[in-house]
Amino acid sequence: MESINQNLKPLTVKINDIGNLEIGGCDSVALAEKYGTPLYVMDEDTIRGICRDYKQAFKNYSKVNMMYASKALCTMATAKLIASEGFGFDVVSAGEIYTVYKAGADMSKVLFNGNNKSYDELSLAIELGVGRISVDNFFELALLNEVAKAQNKTVDILLRITPGIECHTHEYIQTGHLDSKFGFDLTQIDEAVELIKNDYTNLRLHGLHAHIGSQIFETSIYGDEIEILVKEIARLGLNEINIGGGIGVKYTENDCPPSVYDVAEIIIKRLNECIEKYNIEPPALFIEPGRSIISTAGVTLYTVGSSKQVPNGRKYVAVDGGMSDNVRPSMYQAEYTAQVANKPDAKNFEKVTIAGRFCESGDILIKDVELPELEEGDILCVYNTGAYNYSMASNYNRVPKPAMVLVKNSHSCIIVTRETLDDLISHDRLN
Repeated sequence: MESINQNLKPLTVKINDIGNLEIGGCDSVALAEKYGTPLYVMDEDTIRGICRDYKQAFKNYSKVNMMYASKALCTMATAKLIASEGFGFDVVSAGEIYTVYKAGADMSKVLFNGNNKSYDELSLAIELGVGRISVDNFFELALLNEVAKAQNKTVDILLRITPGIECHTHEYIQTGHLDSKFGFDLTQIDEAVELIKNDYTNLRLHGLHAHIGSQIFETSIYGDEIEILVKEIARLGLNEINIGGGIGVKYTENDCPPSVYDVAEIIIKRLNECIEKYNIEPPALFIEPGRSIISTAGVTLYTVGSSKQVPNGRKYVAVDGGMSDNVRPSMYQAEYTAQVANKPDAKNFEKVTIAGRFCESGDILIKDVELPELEEGDILCVYNTGAYNYSMASNYNRVPKPAMVLVKNSHSCIIVTRETLDDLISHDRLN
């Protein structure tokens, strides 16, 4: 059964009666004119649709807890929307904790993750009632116990482990193999458990947490992860496992991510086998999708500017954004798909390279893409930019960050305002 993460475009994309791309019932060219470009556009129906795919896929395991991985995109509006679908949140900073709190999330359904949490961040998490803290290392165990003791609280925790599983993805987004900055090695678990039992009495251990990577297309490794986690919690007498997220999405026609339904079938089947094998009660299962929830729902609109034909070489076409609003092509060599929003049906194709506006030779959004002949003022729509675009955006070259709009039923609303020049200097101080 197919799921929305296997789509290249948002559910509501179509060509309207005047020949422009339409998203959420809104003309994309009109959106660009109204709000300016670059512009992040998020389709509400697509976000809700993939949330419901996940809930439907895992409905046969009653003790499942869906936790949206906020690092993919964290705004108050998207948090409120995803919370309304019954999801909790995996957060990795005080900023993400505060954002979901201000969005009205149920903080008991929030898990705080990360490899170097500060005293202040841990204090905030406890004060705001975060439901679980995933402890990453021995230093944090001691620090968290100190913070909890100072607040006279007992804190519910998981231990994050590195299960020794290496998935075939970009090396920067592999997190489950042994040589990783994240988590306890399997050989360190017993020592950590003993410290919690004997010394860190303000901590209450419930289970284990692992994350094996991001943009994952392999499905069998989830079964391997389940086996490792269940074997360990059975040995330790614990009752929760958090398997992370990482299911991939479709950035180009060459990408073939797995269906959420297929992954769920593998996870539930192996989990039931392990429950029987290790003779334990069914544990609570936490899963943390991020990219696969939000990426497909998002597009970025740009306005075309200058162009350059290299003699006997590439033709470069520049847009009014680039690596400050989408660093992934420069950072990960990520590939994207684009369409000309104001002439999606045009046939006069040529091969061009879409360049950003920033002062770096590596500021290239899409290399060697076939598009209708581009002219100054055209609106370029780049698909699948909902995840890790706004969340990794910067002010490089002192350029303001773009606005973000949410679209549904022919209505658009600003959910992140465009930064102004005064915003850029608002934290500067003159001597």
